[in-house]
Amino acid sequence: MTTEPALPHIKVLDLSRVLAGPWCTQMLADLGADVIKVERPVVGDDTRHWGPPFLRDQDGNATDQATYFTACNRNKRSITIDMAQAEGQALIRQMALQSDVLVENFKVGGLQQYGLDYESLKVLNPRLIYCSVTGFGQDGPYAERAGYDLMIQATTGMMSITGRADGTPGGGPQRVGVAVIDLFTGVYATSAILAALEVRHRTGRGQYIDMALLDVGMAMLANQGAGFLNTGQVPQRSGNSHPSLVPYQDFPTADGSVLLAVGNDGQFARFCQVAGHPEWATDARYASNTQRVHHRETLIPTLSAVTCTRTSVEWIALLEDKAVPCGAINDLGQAFADEQVQARKLAVQQAVTAESLQEKGIATITTVASPLRLQDTPPVLRNAPPALGQHTDEVLQEMGLDAVQIASLHQKGVV
Repeated sequence: MTTEPALPHIKVLDLSRVLAGPWCTQMLADLGADVIKVERPVVGDDTRHWGPPFLRDQDGNATDQATYFTACNRNKRSITIDMAQAEGQALIRQMALQSDVLVENFKVGGLQQYGLDYESLKVLNPRLIYCSVTGFGQDGPYAERAGYDLMIQATTGMMSITGRADGTPGGGPQRVGVAVIDLFTGVYATSAILAALEVRHRTGRGQYIDMALLDVGMAMLANQGAGFLNTGQVPQRSGNSHPSLVPYQDFPTADGSVLLAVGNDGQFARFCQVAGHPEWATDARYASNTQRVHHRETLIPTLSAVTCTRTSVEWIALLEDKAVPCGAINDLGQAFADEQVQARKLAVQQAVTAESLQEKGIATITTVASPLRLQDTPPVLRNAPPALGQHTDEVLQEMGLDAVQIASLHQKGVV
């Protein structure tokens, strides 16, 4: 068994900001790639300032460092470069020459003015895999538009199927609680990059990758999209219930609520046995999932009347014993305190090495562990999310610049 991660030989030039691109490059960094994050001098990535919440110092006081940035920039090195200056552009070109992958999320054509677009850089490095992340893609009538997760959730219809039905308390379209399309775009981009690396093994050539939040958002519609495309019926919001499975939603209990996720007729029959009503499983209205979907309006109130008779803990214990999926609806505090979450070590703490952060009293940063559990080449924890420009001089030295040249770049505001 090797102790090396999967991608220690891959160098990634990260010109992306906010979430979708950085989520992709953090996945590559967790797998061992050397990811160099290029940020604007002084300001840096927008998410460094997206707070509250902010990181706390050792006394529990809020600092000026937003926690948002830490979610997607672990294991990277940060260098500041002003790409509006010719010398800054030259530095990025030199870095691209030495890189395997470049990830950027500028507007369509935004890097062409600097000579940092794919067509310009592939001349210098034909092996370069260049991944562009935009809201609407590189072509089409919306290509020039800026794209944000919330907009894409609305445009793709995601919000139209999320939330409670019209006419019910709290009814109306809702966004998902995290920027889920940004995150999925990062994951899809990672998959595309890994595929392109595999192709390069065979051909020796890099390629261009056009990732669009719109495309990903439409793909994420999954069964809902397939249902519409093949029937012409527009899905409606139904709260926590499932359009094709019943019972598959939250139910009231004596002290709160639980989530019941019955996926087949056998599970339903076992639930009915535990509930003390085995006859429900043979009732023609409820014997099959299709019939339960058709008779949802009578079945759900009937089940709710019974689930109210026991506590949430009692239901979870009883149904777990019968292999019927049932669980608590946790808040984040309860989720991170859950014994299974703790057993899987899903919260990881890293020591801060940047002096600028240490001076603010920040000693450690905690993030969510990578879910990629490769047995022989597991993800690695090398660097806590970096301070702005923490590795600028280090990276420039690796590029062959001497102390005088580096000092000159600092004096000119290039880095």
